[in-house]
Amino acid sequence: MGKMYSVTVRTRASETTLLKQEGDHLTVAVHAPPEDGKANRELIKFLSKHFDADVKILRGSASRKKMVLVNEKT
Repeated sequence: MGKMYSVTVRTRASETTLLKQEGDHLTVAVHAPPEDGKANRELIKFLSKHFDADVKILRGSASRKKMVLVNEKT
């Protein structure tokens, strides 16, 4: 079983970056706009690289506040 994080996403940022991490809460700025799942895909790609793990959005796919699951790669 992986680790769950609550994530607040800021879209249309100048670059995709981790702004803040406080315990199990992350604030991430993504460059992509919140259209057609672009921001979600960019968030998953960024967090996958950041944690070197598989990432899945559990809740909040249409919201700025999300719950994600981070599983170690096997």
